[in-house]
Amino acid sequence: MTQQGVRWTTDQVLALAPDAASRKAGSKLGTAGPWSGTGSSDEGAVWGQCRGSGSTPYRTVVDTGGAQGTAYKCSCPSRKFPCKHAVGLLLLWAGGAAQVPAGAEAPDWAQEWLTGRRERAERQRTAPQDAPSAPADPEAARRRAERRTQRITAGATELEQRLTDLLRGGLAQAEQAGYGMWEETAARMVDAQAPGLASRVRELGTIPASGPGWPARLLEECALLHLLDRGWLHHADLPVELAATVRTRVGLPAQPAGPALRDRWLVLCQYDTTDGHLTTRRAWLHGAESDRTVLLLSYGAAGRAPALALAPGLALDAAVAVRPGSLRGELGEQFGAPEAGGTRPSGTDVGEALARYGTELRGDPWLESWPVTLADVIPARTPEGGWQLAAADGKSALPLTPTATASPGLWRLVSLSGGGPVTVFGACGHAGFRPLSAWARGPAGADLVPLT
Repeated sequence: MTQQGVRWTTDQVLALAPDAASRKAGSKLGTAGPWSGTGSSDEGAVWGQCRGSGSTPYRTVVDTGGAQGTAYKCSCPSRKFPCKHAVGLLLLWAGGAAQVPAGAEAPDWAQEWLTGRRERAERQRTAPQDAPSAPADPEAARRRAERRTQRITAGATELEQRLTDLLRGGLAQAEQAGYGMWEETAARMVDAQAPGLASRVRELGTIPASGPGWPARLLEECALLHLLDRGWLHHADLPVELAATVRTRVGLPAQPAGPALRDRWLVLCQYDTTDGHLTTRRAWLHGAESDRTVLLLSYGAAGRAPALALAPGLALDAAVAVRPGSLRGELGEQFGAPEAGGTRPSGTDVGEALARYGTELRGDPWLESWPVTLADVIPARTPEGGWQLAAADGKSALPLTPTATASPGLWRLVSLSGGGPVTVFGACGHAGFRPLSAWARGPAGADLVPLT
């Protein structure tokens, strides 16, 4: 059991699975058949043994109530976190005390891991914050920053030449050359220590032959990349805030400014994206007192899932350091176990959502979307056969992005709505609206449904 005796919902558990295969495999293990010795404690630990193909069952334990976040331990050889056994155990636990008894005493093999984990967290919490560290060398840091600036400038100059050659030769050559041309250019930007430019170049490579109208889309994205290039090459002449945006967009890190903000943060959603080499996990949080929405990023390489795991619908009493001029945040100390019943963001209408995105776009021309919460909207078909979120009064609507239209989350949203108004959190941008989570009208404790 987590604090206040609240078990997670099935949606919250499935939202933690690293991929669709893990969700499917974990769902098959979410029944009592393969499990034995299951139990849960009032401190948020859940454990059990799952029968596998071998003679020895897999030992699985999950700490859902630790102040340092959710963690998993399983004796299976999987490199995914959580593995299918952890997902299955949590699904079983979500089914109620008849499946996983509450208030039990953990077996020795589970207690040993739980004790070690919480002792390490306590040592970190009580460790002196002013411990002496190796003295920094400001001059060496300045030289490193100067060398990286020179490399990025050289890379941006080379990229400008490549864009010029592409336009002079005609966009048709982009389709004929294939993706290799873009990957080679992206590799050059990585060598120039400009990962932001590399990422945008890879995105350009997916546009040729992507469907009707691709030349116009490619030209638009080339123009934005050209704008970013010119912004970097003249960043010393830009206003301070715009120059900071350009530095972030090319890939230079921005450090959190000021003290961390402590609040009761509701986990609105969590989802993963992968580029084949790196898995990026995004978690959106909303602060009850600050009324701020922040984005936490976590990464996993070489097939490993990111370490950050936050169940949508739970609230954290935690400190978050927010980066200046950005939605990005870094999760700091947590002051208790996650709980259900966090404060949902107040919704807005379609017009205000578009106006907010437009305002943010003025300061960041490369901004693809902005997080907003739409109140009293109904998922409905468009005359062209697509999908939109229409205001309950019928006066306005936002089309859904192609990604959202093709996602299984669309049908969860339609089911939740049942033809009536719902509140939807998501990303509003030039391609439309992408729903990320939703909840229906009703009591404050009504379930938040992940849509990713």
